[in-house]
Amino acid sequence: MQATPKKALSLFDSTCLIVGIIIGAGIYEVVPTVAKGTGTWWAFLAIWLLGGFLSLCGALGYAELATAYPREGGDYVYLTRAYGPWAGFLFGWMQLVVVRPGDIAGMVFIFAHYGRALYDPFAGVTVPYDRWFGEGLAAEAVPLSQVLYAVAAVVVLTAINVIGVSQGKWTQNVLTTLKILGLLAIVAVAVFSPASPSGPVVAEPAPLSLASLSLALIFVLFTFGGWNEMAYVAAEVKNPDRNIVRALVLGTAAVSLVYLLVAWAFLHTLGLGGIAGSKAVATDAVSTVFPTIGAAMIAALVCISALGAANGLIFAGARISYAVGAEHPVFRPLGQWHPRTGTPVRALLVQGAIAIALVLLLGSFVNAILYTAAAVYTFYLATSLAVIVLRYREPGVARPTILFCGTCGFLIYSAVHYQPWIALGALAIFLLGLPIYAIDRRISRQ
Repeated sequence: MQATPKKALSLFDSTCLIVGIIIGAGIYEVVPTVAKGTGTWWAFLAIWLLGGFLSLCGALGYAELATAYPREGGDYVYLTRAYGPWAGFLFGWMQLVVVRPGDIAGMVFIFAHYGRALYDPFAGVTVPYDRWFGEGLAAEAVPLSQVLYAVAAVVVLTAINVIGVSQGKWTQNVLTTLKILGLLAIVAVAVFSPASPSGPVVAEPAPLSLASLSLALIFVLFTFGGWNEMAYVAAEVKNPDRNIVRALVLGTAAVSLVYLLVAWAFLHTLGLGGIAGSKAVATDAVSTVFPTIGAAMIAALVCISALGAANGLIFAGARISYAVGAEHPVFRPLGQWHPRTGTPVRALLVQGAIAIALVLLLGSFVNAILYTAAAVYTFYLATSLAVIVLRYREPGVARPTILFCGTCGFLIYSAVHYQPWIALGALAIFLLGLPIYAIDRRISRQ
């Protein structure tokens, strides 16, 4: 008999999965960009509140869908029910080749960057992306250790999740707990440190504009990305009627509070001008109290945060490919649950291989995020609108989240406008899914 997912995730496991994926290392990377885009201390704090509010709106819609349809696959299930098999197939295709491996690559890039700061066995040796790509995707030389660390992280975390669900979830729980304690430690440092001499103002405030605010919001919402991950593992959650909604709301609310506290901590210790000009904002903030060991402390914390997010992305992402493979013959090898390990082994291995390929091709965190942004918000938009469609077709499903739908549309435009060539590359892969779907339908009819 075909092995199927088992209900192994408690409320604590589910909440740790959400918090662990949302709080990656992006918070350490994007804060200076957000400070530049907002220009005033009050706008800097307000945009983090806005990000949390919009994410909670989206999470509530997903919570109702996940509770109504507690199956493995998340958006794949909802899009298929709302629009037809073609929509679910294209979602699964983009998750397999663009979104999920791109997100994993982004997280392991951050881990590798800070891991190299702790120990660099190949100091001075670089990979010449600038010569290989010119002005293309990764137009700069990248340290060899950074590439090797990123690849190693994908390999090790994928192997842990292949071994078993228990190993994957406890790795997630430990890493999530450590990263939350580390972020709260940064806040504690700020409480006991003197305020920035410049105060929470900018000497020459950057003019607020729609373009700068939209870019800042893209990066803020990137740091909140992951609240929808519960939907992908819904079939493995104990008492899904209660725990899915609780985990989504608890996880998103907890992250919003932590982010606001951390934003205040950076503002208090460095001032907005100091944040905007910082190359390592968390290190600079902690160094106000611990000048000699601050850099190493933050590097270790960022490594833990990035690994926790990458592990959660790997754990949940393979469940999407499994769900697509279970229903579409083109991807049937991925739709198998290993009877001994209790995991989607083939889906995990293929996902890991594509993530490694993107690490080698894209070469940087920023390129990985821009590679996925338009696709991510396109499907967020489609799934949020699916609430409306399913409410009409199947009365009783949650009320629609129109505000979140509008936000998704705006961010899709902003991502394409900011870096069109990377977005067009992802669009080309999306369109490639159409002939593959046609082949899949032909095989199904035979």
